[in-house]
Amino acid sequence: MNTLHIEGSDDTPEIIFNKETGVFEIKGRSLPEDCVEFFRPALEWIELYKKEPNPITELVLKLEYINTASSKLIQDILLSLEKLKGTKIIWCARDDDDDMEAMGHEYAEIIELPFEFKTYTT
Repeated sequence: MNTLHIEGSDDTPEIIFNKETGVFEIKGRSLPEDCVEFFRPALEWIELYKKEPNPITELVLKLEYINTASSKLIQDILLSLEKLKGTKIIWCARDDDDDMEAMGHEYAEIIELPFEFKTYTT
């Protein structure tokens, strides 16, 4: 299974899903014009991955900004990983970004996966 790599832009996050390492990353700003179409390859890739998942999978989310439509698709990604044993979410927010940290905690309340929260400085 090949690594999924979608380059980021000013309006779209970079997505790197690496089967070999079991580390999936979504980072940057997320406000694409068509969120469903932008995230479709990621959701399809996860469905293939779920057929032969690694024993440990980590999804690292390091988002600077996320619009409402993107937040729904991020939730869909989290839900698609929810049944995979050994999956952990690492939610990274700038140390001065209370909104993004709060969003991570909101997801943690509704998604049945372990969350680890990290902060970073810019």
